[in-house]
Amino acid sequence: MSAWTLLNPSYSREAVNLGCRHQEVSGKKKLIIKATGGGAYKYADLFKEKFGVTFDKEDEMNSLVSGANFLLKAVPCEAFTYMEGRKDFVQINSSDLFPYLLVNIGSGISMIKVVGDGKFERVSGTSLGGGTLLGLGMLLTKCQSFDDLLEMSHKGDNRNIDMLVSDIYGSDYSKIGLSARTIASSFGKVIFDNKELKDYKKEDIARSLLRMISNNLAQIAYLIAMWHGKLKRIIFGGSFTRSHEYIMETISDGVEYWSKGETKAMFLRHEGFLGALGAFKSYEKHGLGSLMGHHLSEQSPVASPRPQLEQKSNGPLLVESTDAESVGCCILGSDTMKRT
Repeated sequence: MSAWTLLNPSYSREAVNLGCRHQEVSGKKKLIIKATGGGAYKYADLFKEKFGVTFDKEDEMNSLVSGANFLLKAVPCEAFTYMEGRKDFVQINSSDLFPYLLVNIGSGISMIKVVGDGKFERVSGTSLGGGTLLGLGMLLTKCQSFDDLLEMSHKGDNRNIDMLVSDIYGSDYSKIGLSARTIASSFGKVIFDNKELKDYKKEDIARSLLRMISNNLAQIAYLIAMWHGKLKRIIFGGSFTRSHEYIMETISDGVEYWSKGETKAMFLRHEGFLGALGAFKSYEKHGLGSLMGHHLSEQSPVASPRPQLEQKSNGPLLVESTDAESVGCCILGSDTMKRT
């Protein structure tokens, strides 16, 4: 008997598991679950003690790349760009998929150059990731979760905290291509405000934090892509963006700005399931290919216009957010079917 379930990804969870099978051990069934990521090791004893579940661990980087390659090849229009409030789906020919830079955003960030199936190298990374955003957010806004912080950011205005070019020069700095609204210093206005933390709106703080991390991520990813073969395709995965328009727009504007329009940031519709899918696909290498499903059923993606955004400038912009689209996907296993 076999069954598997794609679990709803949560940023606060370290373990991603999927796939389960039963083995007969001394007349008793032993439940084994595929698992990857740090939590597969950290919580292995707890799951075995409390639930009688054994983790069959898979390498995290292998799983991430395998999951990404599977989605990009098997799911129509899995990748999309997000610019000026519009989501545009991109159909990538599998023969032209490689190479690309996979930027997996978790607590920290791993940047992986993928050159083929099973062929990849973690070329860089940064400690300024989702964990940084949530950690600072919890300290400064008293938010209780990543979702709380994102919700706060919807209502905030980072211009009340960030120092803009106009705050320094009174206008733009056209000689070097900086608009008046370009951020010169994240949290820079705090220096001159003579205020205490309680005097600032937590929504503005959340917005500024989100802006700071996303901008830096976009710049670092672009520089790494250029350093390792001038890669034109940068794909962002992990549970960080959560289809959050402001995050995607900030990352996209950053990549667009630093590449002078030559490179586009791409996102994945099933971004939070890369490791889980890759772990499940590992059944193939163990000779258990019969567990793998061969039918994908999904809602057809439709590029839909978003409300008008604030005026375009030469630097990364301030962007308003709207509710994200939901995408359903189900994969048929040998005995049961679960829908995400």
